[in-house]
Amino acid sequence: MVKTVLYNHTNSYDTLNELTDTTKCIWICFHGLGYLSKYFKKYFINFPKDDHYFIIPQAPSKYYQGSDFKHVGASWLTRENTMQEMDNVLNYLDKVITQENIKGDPRIVLMGYSQGVSIATRFMSQYFYNVKALIIQSGSLPQELNENDGQHFETFCDRIIHISGTKDEYVNDKVIEREKERIDTLFGTKCEKHRPDIKHVVHVELLQTIAKSLT
Repeated sequence: MVKTVLYNHTNSYDTLNELTDTTKCIWICFHGLGYLSKYFKKYFINFPKDDHYFIIPQAPSKYYQGSDFKHVGASWLTRENTMQEMDNVLNYLDKVITQENIKGDPRIVLMGYSQGVSIATRFMSQYFYNVKALIIQSGSLPQELNENDGQHFETFCDRIIHISGTKDEYVNDKVIEREKERIDTLFGTKCEKHRPDIKHVVHVELLQTIAKSLT
Protein backbone atom coordinates (compact mmCIF):
# COMPACT_ATOMS: atom_id res chain seq x y z
CA MET A 1 0.00 0.00 0.00
CA VAL A 2 1.26 3.45 -0.96
CA LYS A 3 0.16 6.39 1.15
CA THR A 4 0.89 10.10 0.87
CA VAL A 5 1.55 12.76 3.49
CA LEU A 6 1.44 16.56 3.34
CA TYR A 7 4.35 18.40 4.95
CA ASN A 8 6.20 21.72 4.75
CA HIS A 9 9.30 21.94 2.58
CA THR A 10 11.86 24.75 2.29
CA ASN A 11 13.71 25.47 -0.94
CA SER A 12 15.99 28.25 -2.11
CA TYR A 13 16.11 30.36 -5.28
CA ASP A 14 18.66 32.81 -6.67
CA THR A 15 18.22 36.33 -7.95
CA LEU A 16 20.41 38.59 -10.05
CA ASN A 17 20.34 42.40 -10.21
CA GLU A 18 17.72 44.57 -8.51
CA LEU A 19 13.99 44.80 -9.18
CA THR A 20 12.86 48.43 -9.49
CA ASP A 21 10.01 50.39 -11.03
CA THR A 22 12.18 50.97 -14.10
CA THR A 23 13.07 47.30 -14.62
CA LYS A 24 11.87 46.31 -18.07
CA CYS A 25 11.96 42.51 -17.85
CA ILE A 26 11.55 40.15 -14.91
CA TRP A 27 13.00 36.82 -15.97
CA ILE A 28 12.07 33.54 -14.31
CA CYS A 29 14.66 31.08 -15.63
CA PHE A 30 14.34 27.31 -15.23
CA HIS A 31 17.63 25.44 -15.40
CA GLY A 32 18.27 22.06 -16.99
CA LEU A 33 18.99 18.65 -15.51
CA GLY A 34 22.13 18.58 -13.39
CA TYR A 35 22.33 22.31 -12.76
CA LEU A 36 22.10 24.29 -9.56
CA SER A 37 20.47 27.71 -9.67
CA LYS A 38 23.60 29.47 -8.38
CA TYR A 39 25.55 28.25 -11.41
CA PHE A 40 22.78 28.68 -13.96
CA LYS A 41 22.39 32.38 -13.17
CA LYS A 42 25.94 33.00 -14.40
CA TYR A 43 24.63 32.87 -17.97
CA PHE A 44 22.77 36.13 -17.35
CA ILE A 45 25.47 38.18 -15.63
CA ASN A 46 26.25 40.30 -18.70
CA PHE A 47 22.67 41.33 -19.47
CA PRO A 48 21.97 45.06 -18.88
CA LYS A 49 21.54 45.24 -15.11
CA ASP A 50 19.13 48.18 -15.06
CA ASP A 51 16.75 46.57 -17.54
CA HIS A 52 16.66 42.94 -16.42
CA TYR A 53 15.96 41.26 -13.09
CA PHE A 54 16.47 37.50 -12.90
CA ILE A 55 14.86 34.92 -10.66
CA ILE A 56 16.44 31.46 -10.87
CA PRO A 57 14.32 28.81 -9.13
CA GLN A 58 16.08 25.75 -7.75
CA ALA A 59 14.98 22.25 -8.80
CA PRO A 60 14.12 20.39 -5.57
CA SER A 61 15.77 17.00 -6.07
CA LYS A 62 19.53 17.28 -5.55
CA TYR A 63 21.94 14.41 -6.17
CA TYR A 64 25.65 13.66 -6.51
CA GLN A 65 26.98 13.49 -10.05
CA GLY A 66 29.60 10.94 -11.04
CA SER A 67 31.31 8.22 -9.05
CA ASP A 68 33.53 10.62 -7.11
CA PHE A 69 30.52 12.27 -5.39
CA LYS A 70 32.17 15.66 -5.87
CA HIS A 71 29.65 17.65 -7.87
CA VAL A 72 26.00 18.20 -6.98
CA GLY A 73 23.23 18.60 -9.52
CA ALA A 74 19.47 18.76 -9.36
CA SER A 75 16.40 17.47 -11.20
CA TRP A 76 12.94 18.96 -11.49
CA LEU A 77 10.99 15.80 -12.24
CA THR A 78 11.24 12.16 -13.26
CA ARG A 79 8.68 9.82 -14.80
CA GLU A 80 7.85 8.60 -11.26
CA ASN A 81 4.75 10.39 -9.86
CA THR A 82 5.30 13.20 -12.35
CA MET A 83 2.05 15.08 -11.79
CA GLN A 84 2.31 14.88 -8.01
CA GLU A 85 5.85 16.21 -8.14
CA MET A 86 4.78 18.94 -10.57
CA ASP A 87 2.10 20.04 -8.11
CA ASN A 88 4.86 20.40 -5.51
CA VAL A 89 6.92 22.47 -7.96
CA LEU A 90 3.92 24.69 -8.79
CA ASN A 91 3.31 25.32 -5.09
CA TYR A 92 6.96 26.29 -4.69
CA LEU A 93 6.86 28.62 -7.70
CA ASP A 94 3.70 30.27 -6.43
CA LYS A 95 5.50 31.03 -3.16
CA VAL A 96 8.47 32.45 -5.08
CA ILE A 97 6.44 34.88 -7.19
CA THR A 98 4.33 35.81 -4.17
CA GLN A 99 7.42 36.57 -2.10
CA GLU A 100 8.86 38.61 -4.99
CA ASN A 101 5.49 40.38 -5.32
CA ILE A 102 5.37 39.90 -9.09
CA LYS A 103 2.23 37.83 -9.61
CA GLY A 104 0.41 39.36 -12.56
CA ASP A 105 3.32 41.67 -13.43
CA PRO A 106 3.28 42.09 -17.24
CA ARG A 107 7.09 42.37 -17.34
CA ILE A 108 7.58 38.65 -16.63
CA VAL A 109 9.62 36.60 -19.11
CA LEU A 110 9.56 32.82 -18.64
CA MET A 111 12.67 31.03 -19.87
CA GLY A 112 13.26 27.26 -19.78
CA TYR A 113 16.37 25.41 -20.87
CA SER A 114 16.52 21.62 -21.44
CA GLN A 115 14.53 19.95 -18.63
CA GLY A 116 13.44 23.45 -17.61
CA VAL A 117 11.27 23.61 -20.75
CA SER A 118 8.84 21.15 -19.20
CA ILE A 119 8.62 23.31 -16.07
CA ALA A 120 8.26 26.64 -17.86
CA THR A 121 5.46 25.36 -20.11
CA ARG A 122 3.60 23.50 -17.36
CA PHE A 123 3.84 26.56 -15.13
CA MET A 124 2.57 28.79 -17.94
CA SER A 125 -0.36 26.45 -18.60
CA GLN A 126 -1.55 27.13 -15.03
CA TYR A 127 -0.74 30.86 -14.97
CA PHE A 128 -3.64 33.13 -15.85
CA TYR A 129 -1.83 36.41 -16.30
CA ASN A 130 -0.12 37.92 -19.34
CA VAL A 131 3.62 37.45 -19.68
CA LYS A 132 5.96 39.36 -21.96
CA ALA A 133 7.47 36.21 -23.45
CA LEU A 134 7.81 32.46 -23.11
CA ILE A 135 11.29 31.39 -24.26
CA ILE A 136 12.11 27.69 -24.46
CA GLN A 137 15.40 26.17 -25.57
CA SER A 138 16.66 22.64 -26.18
CA GLY A 139 13.95 20.76 -24.33
CA SER A 140 10.91 18.57 -24.93
CA LEU A 141 7.35 19.82 -24.56
CA PRO A 142 5.19 17.85 -22.09
CA GLN A 143 3.02 15.23 -23.73
CA GLU A 144 -0.08 16.03 -21.65
CA LEU A 145 -0.36 19.59 -22.99
CA ASN A 146 -3.02 19.84 -25.69
CA GLU A 147 -4.87 22.26 -27.96
CA ASN A 148 -6.63 23.89 -25.01
CA ASP A 149 -3.26 24.66 -23.49
CA GLY A 150 -2.23 26.03 -26.87
CA GLN A 151 -5.12 28.49 -26.77
CA HIS A 152 -4.01 29.46 -23.26
CA PHE A 153 -0.46 30.15 -24.45
CA GLU A 154 -1.78 32.22 -27.36
CA THR A 155 -3.99 34.26 -25.03
CA PHE A 156 -1.52 34.97 -22.24
CA CYS A 157 1.91 35.00 -23.95
CA ASP A 158 2.76 38.15 -25.86
CA ARG A 159 5.60 36.28 -27.58
CA ILE A 160 6.54 32.61 -27.82
CA ILE A 161 10.13 31.86 -28.79
CA HIS A 162 11.53 28.39 -29.47
CA ILE A 163 15.28 27.73 -29.78
CA SER A 164 16.74 24.42 -30.92
CA GLY A 165 20.33 23.86 -31.94
CA THR A 166 20.97 22.06 -35.22
CA LYS A 167 23.94 20.25 -33.63
CA ASP A 168 22.15 19.22 -30.43
CA GLU A 169 23.55 15.81 -29.52
CA TYR A 170 20.32 14.77 -27.80
CA VAL A 171 18.19 15.31 -30.89
CA ASN A 172 17.55 12.89 -33.77
CA ASP A 173 15.10 12.84 -36.67
CA LYS A 174 12.41 11.18 -34.55
CA VAL A 175 12.70 13.83 -31.85
CA ILE A 176 12.67 16.63 -34.42
CA GLU A 177 9.46 15.33 -35.99
CA ARG A 178 7.80 14.81 -32.59
CA GLU A 179 8.68 18.27 -31.33
CA LYS A 180 7.66 19.94 -34.59
CA GLU A 181 4.21 18.40 -34.21
CA ARG A 182 4.03 19.51 -30.57
CA ILE A 183 5.13 23.06 -31.44
CA ASP A 184 2.55 23.33 -34.22
CA THR A 185 -0.19 22.02 -31.91
CA LEU A 186 0.61 24.26 -28.96
CA PHE A 187 1.97 27.43 -30.53
CA GLY A 188 0.95 27.46 -34.19
CA THR A 189 2.15 30.37 -36.28
CA LYS A 190 2.70 32.56 -33.20
CA CYS A 191 5.92 30.71 -32.37
CA GLU A 192 9.18 32.44 -33.33
CA LYS A 193 11.64 29.69 -34.25
CA HIS A 194 15.42 29.96 -34.02
CA ARG A 195 17.70 27.18 -35.28
CA PRO A 196 21.30 28.19 -34.45
CA ASP A 197 24.24 25.90 -35.23
CA ILE A 198 24.95 24.97 -31.61
CA LYS A 199 25.09 21.86 -29.48
CA HIS A 200 23.07 21.31 -26.30
CA VAL A 201 24.23 24.52 -24.62
CA VAL A 202 22.61 27.75 -23.45
CA HIS A 203 22.81 30.22 -26.34
CA VAL A 204 23.70 33.32 -24.34
CA GLU A 205 24.28 35.57 -27.36
CA LEU A 206 20.88 34.79 -28.87
CA LEU A 207 19.18 35.30 -25.51
CA GLN A 208 20.86 38.69 -25.21
CA THR A 209 19.58 39.62 -28.67
CA ILE A 210 16.07 38.53 -27.68
CA ALA A 211 16.37 40.45 -24.42
CA LYS A 212 17.18 43.62 -26.34
CA SER A 213 14.07 43.15 -28.48
CA LEU A 214 11.96 42.78 -25.32
CA THR A 215 13.00 46.17 -23.99
